[in-house]
Amino acid sequence: MSDIKQKILFVNSEIFPYLPESDIAKIGRYLPQGIQERKREIRSFMPRYGCINERTNQLHEVIRLSGMNIVVGEVDHPLIIKVASISSARIQVYFIDNEDYFRRKQTFADPDGRFFADNDERAIFFARGVLETVKKLRWAPDVIHCQGWISQLVPVYLKKAYKDDPIFSTSKVVLSLYDDTPAAPFDPAFADKACFGAVTRKDLPFLEDPTGINLARTAAQYSDGIILGAERIDPEIVDYCKSLGLPILPFDRQALDDGGYIDGYCGFYDEL
Repeated sequence: MSDIKQKILFVNSEIFPYLPESDIAKIGRYLPQGIQERKREIRSFMPRYGCINERTNQLHEVIRLSGMNIVVGEVDHPLIIKVASISSARIQVYFIDNEDYFRRKQTFADPDGRFFADNDERAIFFARGVLETVKKLRWAPDVIHCQGWISQLVPVYLKKAYKDDPIFSTSKVVLSLYDDTPAAPFDPAFADKACFGAVTRKDLPFLEDPTGINLARTAAQYSDGIILGAERIDPEIVDYCKSLGLPILPFDRQALDDGGYIDGYCGFYDEL
């Protein structure tokens, strides 16, 4: 069997041009294109924040993928899937949408800078929405690359709730860490609400204290490889990742600036 990882799923918090340019948003935009140009198959997901203009960006609902309900905190929330194309890159982006979680005009905090009280539920809904949509696509990824804190429940769900699903049974998880770790705490009931399927409280020990650092630790605990995507990542998170003995790709500013990181990431996927 070839060691080349052919199918790469990108789970992003931000993608340019749907959100303003940042390191995460630019990598979310150019990495999938670069991986596709290297003859791999890709799928790319992000939340459909309310600040994304659907008409300008030509988003449309994918009816055959929508219509499922995801229960979060004992409440049913309809899952809506939308898609748009970045024509210059010849890639599609899938958007996870829901009226309750993703129609507000801000991404993670209100106009006064207050962290949304339901950001924990939004992360749960996003992670489960991505994995359920990939199941509906019947597309089995070799690598699932998570970027941004809102994607950080994907690893635990993949390794616990979906571990016996043939779509994901051989998938490896790569976690990119950035300087986007939330400073404000999540809802105290985060761990209870995050339980799903085979995922129980004992699988989420760090979320007993639901901080951004502990969410990142949870993601790392269930990942197969770590990429340091920024210069200033909280050292507590980096130290924890090192303690796990996982493969770690160090931060390289020049590679990010000149695009050389794409070959580095591609090689990292293949080594897992």
